[in-house]
Amino acid sequence: MSPSLERQQLQTVHIVPLTAFDQNDQINLDQQAAHTQNLYEAGMRVYLPGAGTSEFHSLSPEEIVQLVKVTREVTGPETLIFAPVGYQVNVARQTAIDCIQAGATGIMFMPFAHPYMSDRGAEEYYLTVMDAVDCPTLFYKKAEIPSDVLLLKLASDPRAVGVKYSVNQMHQFRTTVNADTHGLEWVCGSAERFAPYYMLAGSGGFTSGAGNVCPRLSLAMHAAFHAGNYEEGMRIQQQILPIEDYRARAGDSFNISMLKYAITLTGADFGPPRAPQRTLTGEQEAEIRQLMEPILAAEAELV
Repeated sequence: MSPSLERQQLQTVHIVPLTAFDQNDQINLDQQAAHTQNLYEAGMRVYLPGAGTSEFHSLSPEEIVQLVKVTREVTGPETLIFAPVGYQVNVARQTAIDCIQAGATGIMFMPFAHPYMSDRGAEEYYLTVMDAVDCPTLFYKKAEIPSDVLLLKLASDPRAVGVKYSVNQMHQFRTTVNADTHGLEWVCGSAERFAPYYMLAGSGGFTSGAGNVCPRLSLAMHAAFHAGNYEEGMRIQQQILPIEDYRARAGDSFNISMLKYAITLTGADFGPPRAPQRTLTGEQEAEIRQLMEPILAAEAELV
């Protein structure tokens, strides 16, 4: 574990902030800052700006740097900010350098978009980028590569601090966690829907997109599970699940669109998601309004 980063700091909710766009499809920095301030005031302390639910695949490297910079400016020095990196190795390397200079604590390798992958190629890619920045590093596992074997090998690197694990096979996850002798933090990368089972199997925290609209509920759910109060944790999860179940529809294709509309119900305008994310019908917007009503009421009770 990095001397400047304690494992306990990662044992919380890792928020993936929505990205606010203005009418010209540029990042709305004022709205982004206000949203980040709201998340911080709710208690969020680990941020993944520009990652999946932030529309990573539709953002330029320069926009990811902008998001990191505004997140650091708003939250101050105490928060952990991991910048997502991916695509061509030289793009990932330069993005990592620029994001660290903009205030990121470390980097998170996004799942590979490349075909014909191998552990050997993945390891060389990772090390090329890590050697350029020498900072705390998270690895995002959502497919066969990187394998658990490679992740356990990388665990011996002092820059490796954790894994965002999104392959929802609990026995495989538990076996891998038990095999780790270097103290990586194994984070549930599949949000509130799977978090209880990951935490029972050894995860100390989980990522969240729903936390954009109900950050206090998400943090309260984590606190309950972290304290071993599973009855309370499952009660809160039941409140949040309508969001996660809706986002998971049609092959997770509502992941971003649902939240982009839901956040308008809090009075914030983030603009529509960029193509090729799906647009919502009037009927779908009505469904979201209905399911969000009790969730926003429960969130308000925690303010």
